[in-house]
Amino acid sequence: MPFDQLERRNFMMLVGYAAAWPLSAVAQPSSKRPTIGFIGPSTPSAASDRTAAFEERLNERGWTSGRTVTINYQWSPDGDPNRFREIASRLVQDQVDVIVTWGTATALAAKATTSTIPIVFTIVSDPVGSGLVTSLARPDSNVTGFSTLQVDVAGKRLEMLRELIPQFTQLAILANANNPGTLREIDEATSAAKPLGLEVVTLTVRTPDELADAIHTARRRAEALFVASDAFLNNNRDHINKLAIEARLPTVYGYRGPTQSGGLISYGPNYADLFRRAADYVDKILRGTKPADLPIQQPTSFELIINLKTAKTLGINIPPGLLARADEVIE
Repeated sequence: MPFDQLERRNFMMLVGYAAAWPLSAVAQPSSKRPTIGFIGPSTPSAASDRTAAFEERLNERGWTSGRTVTINYQWSPDGDPNRFREIASRLVQDQVDVIVTWGTATALAAKATTSTIPIVFTIVSDPVGSGLVTSLARPDSNVTGFSTLQVDVAGKRLEMLRELIPQFTQLAILANANNPGTLREIDEATSAAKPLGLEVVTLTVRTPDELADAIHTARRRAEALFVASDAFLNNNRDHINKLAIEARLPTVYGYRGPTQSGGLISYGPNYADLFRRAADYVDKILRGTKPADLPIQQPTSFELIINLKTAKTLGINIPPGLLARADEVIE
């Protein structure tokens, strides 16, 4: 057979083989699965209600973890700002499509690391005052998200505590010294305490080892404990509640988790709802919306939780009116 005929026959055989190959073998997808980088200043178990709400809403929007989207969870329960920056830098290097955070310190670390990757934050008490955004209506940057109004309802929590314990006059505020987001909450609680006739002592901690000394001081100088809203303190809620009950100190929190694990009372936003709404923002961003076009939103759902078991342990009778207003009573 002439050489040119042989070449032609071989060429036709290759064309035939190629036609029989699976499409996946000859045409690979050009786009990769989107990746969400998630920085959690907590542990997977302590944050399970939040991540479950986040993933459930993503799934409703068509994003299924492991199938249509990848969620890269990174956890840092020690509250170290340097650790937050390390995690954020790694996510930027991995070229994730959007970063989700909660807490002021974590969100600030993410913002300091990238000005291009979209960032969606939750559970930040003062987004403008902390420097995360310049405007609630138009963030005008790569950062958007959801505030908590914890500062605004700090006084409401004290009013409920006074309704619960009418006779108390001395209050201790426990706060994380590493969290700049708690400063305004401390100021608001201190201001709200004055018309109620309360004397206030503020106790700050940086590590779990300092909690025992702080609550020992609170036992000597106060009759109730206001725990500032903070991821580090939330991660140590079991220890704080154990120490507070031993010290016979009623506690008031800004969210349900610590009250479910032994705190006396909490009033604040529904955090699971905030994470569902954060998933809506992530969906919009993955479909092309710019963070600057998504205004900072505030909580729409608040909840009052009372731990009746802890109240009985401390010998506190819950007023019927307050009990009737509770969204959940733990017995």
